[in-house]
Amino acid sequence: MNKFLIICIIYLKLAVSAYALPNIDARTWILIDYHSNEIINEFDPDTKINPASMTKIMTSIIAFDLLKNNKLSLDDTFFVSEKAWRLSQSGYSSMFIMINDQVSVEDLLKGIIIASGNDACIALAEGIAGSEETFAEMMNEKAEEIGMNSTNFNNSSGINDPDNYSTVRDIALMSKYLINNYPNYYEIFAEKTFTWDRTGGEPIKQGNRNPLLYKNVGVDGVKTGYLSVEKYSLASSMKKNERRLIAVASGFPTKNLRSSESLKLLNWGFRNTNTFEISKKDLSIFELETWLGKTDKIKVSTSEDFYLTINKKDIRNLKVLLKYDGPIIAPVQKGEKIAELIITNKDQVIKTLPLYAFEDLKKVNFFKSLITSINYLIWGDV
Repeated sequence: MNKFLIICIIYLKLAVSAYALPNIDARTWILIDYHSNEIINEFDPDTKINPASMTKIMTSIIAFDLLKNNKLSLDDTFFVSEKAWRLSQSGYSSMFIMINDQVSVEDLLKGIIIASGNDACIALAEGIAGSEETFAEMMNEKAEEIGMNSTNFNNSSGINDPDNYSTVRDIALMSKYLINNYPNYYEIFAEKTFTWDRTGGEPIKQGNRNPLLYKNVGVDGVKTGYLSVEKYSLASSMKKNERRLIAVASGFPTKNLRSSESLKLLNWGFRNTNTFEISKKDLSIFELETWLGKTDKIKVSTSEDFYLTINKKDIRNLKVLLKYDGPIIAPVQKGEKIAELIITNKDQVIKTLPLYAFEDLKKVNFFKSLITSINYLIWGDV
């Protein structure tokens, strides 16, 4: 991540890379920057899709939320019903759990995330909510909370159902929510293998379905999908240094294209754009000159994080201005707005960020104030 050191105005001049729009062989796709939320590129991102096994991202989120709030433990065990067991016998992707077994939440999550087990989804859903139908209601409540306005979940696994639908935009939003809110549990999505030994036979070792994990290019999630009606889909996330991109695409004609085209999209984003940390709440501190204050400077900061993603060809036109009427006259209370950061590109304002006093600024006593004012009248700015 590139970090600004701002005094007044900064002009960024970087080499411009070739900037050609990617031609992605998929029906619908979107590429976003994790930190800035900027859409880097997209193609029909609101087209209705069947999310297939990308549904399991939300199934995991429900469990992670309960774990985070201490309403569930990784060591808790859930009973395997006949309904769950039958999905391991039907040719679907499975963890291969046995009927009437009791399986831990941790193992079920690994079976869902790594092995894409539909049987594990039902066992987890029934264990948490009593039924898959009630669990789907929890999924939809969470989707609404996240802001997934074009999504409905009708089951926990993503098995073909006309009432189980979403968009790549919503899946990207869900993926960001997952990474942001459950960083420790998200690490499971990067695990490459899972072995389950209570299968009724020999232990079964399965590899993670995400093909990009094996390329060692910085991809650490998130989830594949496949249904005959939808073809191949993939939600993927790549991290390079501190920057992260999320790509979601659906309707790849083949499994190989799902891998190569997703990687093309992610690499294109890193190659052609940069993301800058303009300000970090309570961490990016700027100092302003003061007048009649007990200190010569006062610290200010923004009340929000702000990241900016920009095409490399436009970076030379990016400016950041620190604007204030100075010096700042004491007294000032902590939290008082006293300046602004103005970010422009090609002289058009992109964002204006208020800057607030990070501390109180007390006024000097009357005698010192008088001496300072007299000195100013005689000697000028002192």
